[in-house]
Amino acid sequence: MFRTALRFIRFDRAKSIGVVVGIVISTFLIGQQVGIFTFLTGLMSALVDNSNGDIWVVDAKTQDANSLGLLDVRIVREVRSIEGVATAHGVALANGTAVLPNGKSSPVLMIGSEAPAFAAGPRPDKIKSGTLANLEAENAITADFYDAAVYDMQPEVGVQLEINGKRAVINAITDNLRGFAGNTVYTTLERANYYGNRNGTSISAVIVNVKPGYDPARVRNEINQHIYGVRAWIRKDFSRSTIAYTLGSTGIGASTGTLIVFAIISGFFIIGLTMYSSALDRIRDYGTLKAIGASNMYVRRLILTQAAVFAVVGFVIAYSLLEGFRMGVKSSGLTFEFSWQVKLGMFAITLFIALFGAIFALRRINGVEPAAVFRG
Repeated sequence: MFRTALRFIRFDRAKSIGVVVGIVISTFLIGQQVGIFTFLTGLMSALVDNSNGDIWVVDAKTQDANSLGLLDVRIVREVRSIEGVATAHGVALANGTAVLPNGKSSPVLMIGSEAPAFAAGPRPDKIKSGTLANLEAENAITADFYDAAVYDMQPEVGVQLEINGKRAVINAITDNLRGFAGNTVYTTLERANYYGNRNGTSISAVIVNVKPGYDPARVRNEINQHIYGVRAWIRKDFSRSTIAYTLGSTGIGASTGTLIVFAIISGFFIIGLTMYSSALDRIRDYGTLKAIGASNMYVRRLILTQAAVFAVVGFVIAYSLLEGFRMGVKSSGLTFEFSWQVKLGMFAITLFIALFGAIFALRRINGVEPAAVFRG
């Protein structure tokens, strides 16, 4: 069966190449959109995902980490009094404008948390140059390695700049710690308030670590029950809520989904019509198979085997191109990875497109009579 399918494929190379090209284009477009979507959703939840806590405590109405309200700083002490809370640290988010040595300015989002814990980040494994302890120095902030285009220069440790007219020094370079709001810098809680021209009586959130042996969900419920005006979230739940809220309010999910659907539809018709045309050209060959005893089931399996071969070859080529695309855009800061679940899903879609597209040929071949081989 497999050998016969390969012979049919080799017999009409032009149309076989056409089917493979259709699969490659469709799969590449799907993978490209999935990769960009993964990158964007990672930015949406970056503030939460890059933190070190188990629970986030925010304003009661907040569903999106990128739009945090203000809390009274005394909330931190209240949270620390809840049974099961090991540590609780305030987090301040403040907007500012950075002026670089070359005179270029850029908006920045400052994320400040209490030193030396730095519960909001950056995590030590995400620091490319410098150390976490460097952020305790006077006027110290971070800059991200992939924000070179924003700074119009490759950020380096020791570079001085101004934020809202106040001196700042880049003391650590982070590795792909960026947010959906744009250029992100990390610093201490007090310094974020200072650069953001805010008093020290307000914070944006509280990050909680739970004592060993305590259930984070139970501690979350205790916080929600005993502290008025706040809402506690398990970190993963808050991350998912942030992504869902942002997708719903921006239309990114709908636009990406539409492009993926059109890629599937276009691939389906390209493959289906090409295989249908190939079946018409080889109608006498299929008639010959039936004349020598092949059943309709055998012929159907033969066509589906060809479609499966096309799917495998097309997916291998498309995925190679996707890896090239992924590595090519990484230098510009558009970073993403394909998990094995995503890879499996893309292959399943590719196989579905190829097999479903073969229906065009199957409908034509099913009606072929063995006598067709004797007709002119």
